[in-house]
Amino acid sequence: MTHSFDIHDDGQLTIETAIANLQGDDIGLRMYAAWWLGRFRVNTEEAIQVLIQALEDEDDRTPAGGYPLRRNAARALGKLADRQAVPPLLQSLSCTDFYVREAAAQALEKLGDPVAISTLLQLLRDELPGTLPALEPPQLSQPFDALIEALGTLGSVESIPDIQPFLAHPTPRVQYASARALYQLIPDPQEARQYGERLTQALSNEDLQLRRAVLADLGAIGYLPAAEAISETLAENSLKLIALKGLLEKELSISEETTLSEGAKQVMELMDSLL
Repeated sequence: MTHSFDIHDDGQLTIETAIANLQGDDIGLRMYAAWWLGRFRVNTEEAIQVLIQALEDEDDRTPAGGYPLRRNAARALGKLADRQAVPPLLQSLSCTDFYVREAAAQALEKLGDPVAISTLLQLLRDELPGTLPALEPPQLSQPFDALIEALGTLGSVESIPDIQPFLAHPTPRVQYASARALYQLIPDPQEARQYGERLTQALSNEDLQLRRAVLADLGAIGYLPAAEAISETLAENSLKLIALKGLLEKELSISEETTLSEGAKQVMELMDSLL
C-alpha cells in the first residue's frame, strides 16, 4: 500500500509536519517521518521526544512480530547526538525484534556514552531473556557484529575476553567486527596489529558485500598499513575514498608533526588517484 506524504510546495517536508506525522495514525507517514528526522539531523527537543516515544510503538508490527517503526526511530536517535536517548535505547536492547536490538546497538555506538557498555555486554553474552533470533539465515540469536563494534568504539577493554571467541564465529561479518574491536581495545600496538592485518587480508574476500563491510571497518579504525590494499580493493571508489578518509583523519589526529606525515601524504595521493 502506498502513502502520499504531506510536503511543502518546494518538495520538502517541514520539521513541524514530520513531528505531527510521527504522532499520527498513518503508519507509512510515521515511518517516513522517523527516517526524515534522522536523515536531516533534526535534534530539537520535540523531535527527540517523539522519536523516543516511537521506541515503544505497538501499532506497526509485522506478522513475524517485528517493529519497523521502532527500528527507524532507533536509527534516527543515533544520528541526533543527544544522550537523553541513551536510557530508552538501552531498554530497546531487550526488544524481541532482532533488528530493533541491532539498530539500538548501532545508535548507542554513535552516541558514545560508556554507560551503555554493561547492557551491551549482557546482550553479547545472551543474558537478556525474551529476545528472538534474526529471521533470515544464519538466524543469529543476537546482532553480534553491532554489539561488538559498539563495545570497541566505546573503549570497553573489559569486553576483550568476551569478544575474542567471536574471531572464530562461523559468520565472517562477526569475525571482522571482532577484529575491528580488538584492534581498538588491545593496548599494545604490536599485539593489536594482527587484527588490522586480518582485516586487510579480508579485502580479498570474493563476496563484494563483505569487502564493503571490511572497507568500513578499516576506515573506522584508521589502520594506515591497509591504505594501498584499500585503494586496490575490487569495490566502488566512493567506498574506498570513505575508508581512506578514515585513515587520513586518524593519522592527522595522532601525528605530532607540524607538517603532513609521510603516511598522510601517501593516503592523500591514493585518494587523488581514485578521483
